[in-house]
Amino acid sequence: MTGPAAMAVVIPAHNEEALLGAALAAVSRAARHPALAATRVLVVVAADACTDATRSVASRAGTLIIPLDFRNPGRARAAGTALALRTLDLDPSAVWIASTDADSEVPPRWLAHQLACAEKGWDAVVGTVRPQGWNPALTDVIRRHVREYDEAGHHPGMPDLHPHVHGANLGVRADAYLRCGGYPALATGEDHALVAALKASGHRILRTRRFPVHTAARLTARARGGYGDHLGRLAESVGKLDRGAVPW
Repeated sequence: MTGPAAMAVVIPAHNEEALLGAALAAVSRAARHPALAATRVLVVVAADACTDATRSVASRAGTLIIPLDFRNPGRARAAGTALALRTLDLDPSAVWIASTDADSEVPPRWLAHQLACAEKGWDAVVGTVRPQGWNPALTDVIRRHVREYDEAGHHPGMPDLHPHVHGANLGVRADAYLRCGGYPALATGEDHALVAALKASGHRILRTRRFPVHTAARLTARARGGYGDHLGRLAESVGKLDRGAVPW
């Protein structure tokens, strides 16, 4: 099957001046992989209700920026994707939409892997994450989390299979994305909703543990109900977090 002619990396960001630079540098490295030599890569930062220097960081990195005032990750991802598709102006079947987060760093082969999956006929790729940069006091909590995370959905005959969904590590062919209605306007869980819609529509979805994305193990989450909140609840449950005092 013919692979996409272009890939769009869409990154929602709300006050992420401290971490966005590293996220964009990682995406840039992934975009320079030799496997993408003939593939256009467009990076879009959906700067949502930012009051810090997020837009300046994105501008210095040479990304396309869409300023928003939604304070809603689902709407931000959708708006960033729509801008990418308008800018590329290609048949949606020739475009692959890769999603990550502003507090995350993708591995060097991340885009090359998604491109290879698209060339094999997969409509979507659902990957995993790994925490990084945690407070040393949370080491035991993080280790417990990683162990439980890896054990979830483990199948001896299918070691790559997993039950997780993260906007930080997701890819979808644009025509499949559009047929499913795209990202819904949800404050949390828009990634789960998109994958569920793809599954309900009979699209081919690859769940893979290969090339996990490293994401910040911070407990002051930007998106309520997301990964940071999960880590925060876990830390709280073992007495490692005071919600009113944590500086992390």
